Amino acid sequence: MNLFDLKGKVAVITGGTGVLGGAMAQALGEAGAKVAIIGRRKELAEKKANDIIKAGGEAIGVPADVLNLEQLDQACEAIIKRWGTVDILVNGAGGNMPGATIQPDKTIFDINFADLRGVIDLNLMGTVYPTHVFGQVMAKNKKGSIVNISSMTAFQAQTRVMGYAVAKTAIDGYTRWMSMEMALKFGEGIRVNAIAPGYFLTEQNLRLLTNEDGSLTERGRLIIQNTPYKRFGRPEELVGTLIWLCSEASAFVSGVVVPVDGGFIAWNGI
Repeated sequence: MNLFDLKGKVAVITGGTGVLGGAMAQALGEAGAKVAIIGRRKELAEKKANDIIKAGGEAIGVPADVLNLEQLDQACEAIIKRWGTVDILVNGAGGNMPGATIQPDKTIFDINFADLRGVIDLNLMGTVYPTHVFGQVMAKNKKGSIVNISSMTAFQAQTRVMGYAVAKTAIDGYTRWMSMEMALKFGEGIRVNAIAPGYFLTEQNLRLLTNEDGSLTERGRLIIQNTPYKRFGRPEELVGTLIWLCSEASAFVSGVVVPVDGGFIAWNGI
């Protein structure tokens, strides 16, 4: 018996076209799941789906904006029509905006409120809305696994990224609350957990952590200095935790936020 096997399961992932989301989508396919990749840009979602298919998996790209409930409902209908159910939801969509990041020569009072609201909406409501739509399928079936994406910024206050930190801290609270709600109302078969990635180089943070010549910025240097592993994470290092949380191997695990961070939050630098 392979507790980590996802064969026959239907997995929906948002944000599956990015660096980390793409690695997670690929891993779900390799574990045997049928993968529906939701993205605003249909061509990118289909491209990632084709990567999974080429590797021997089964996948589709489904266009939808995670902040548009109507589009998410349509995406859910398309997935149900194709595969009949939804067993797994990975809420991978998220990101930051320049105006919601406080530059070194600025203060909180220079924040762009439109960007701040945009970042909070994307990272918080962009998880709440898909969970509301696809979670209803799980509630009906009384079985499923939802995996949200938290952040190091939810564990420790960090300079500059105020909007992102506020949203990710809310994700931790939402994860715990939903784990309780789904279990009490719909039974022990539904689990809600989160992964808190440490520092991985992505399109979003590349210029924040590295210079154009590939050297570390001061912020990047401080992160490595305070990470016992003395390096950034590799995307493939997230997938073991993901598969565990999606599979029956974590059948009695719900409401937790699992750091995958090379020891970053465990060390105070001394």
